Amino acid sequence: MTQSSLTHGGRLRRIGWIAALATCTALYLLLHIKVQSVSSEVVRAERQIVALEQQKLLLETEFETRSNQLQLAAWNRVDFGYIAPSAAQFLENERQLASFGSPRAPGAPEPIRVAGGAGSEAPGFPKLVSPLTGKPVDEALLAPERPLGTTALADGSGAMRIPLGALIGSAPQ
Repeated sequence: MTQSSLTHGGRLRRIGWIAALATCTALYLLLHIKVQSVSSEVVRAERQIVALEQQKLLLETEFETRSNQLQLAAWNRVDFGYIAPSAAQFLENERQLASFGSPRAPGAPEPIRVAGGAGSEAPGFPKLVSPLTGKPVDEALLAPERPLGTTALADGSGAMRIPLGALIGSAPQ
């Protein structure tokens, strides 16, 4: 055998292996696509099952509610004698409602009045008392404190301005 025939046979063998590898890869890709399509169909079927179960639960609830309504209607008719309200049972205004009321019986307590009259004067706030001594607290102690070294300057708008020099000069170093 010559060198050229081995090379020619080796080439054919290599081409055969490459063709077999390409065929296997193509078949693998087709199988992978088929598996993915089946998987998506399974997911779609599961979603349909969940939707149908929810619809079934809704229909069961509606059926039970309607059967309960029929049972209640039968009880109303037979046992309790309830009937639907008619237009004559409703009141037209507050005067009709007030006509059903009765005057206060003798010896009944006075009604509780919450709102004050127009001419009544509201009492002032009580003074703060120290819980330790029981004496009223001095008003000067209740005034808000100002830090030392700051002077507030009021401009015409009502806002207060604090000079930065006062704060910088009093800052610890």
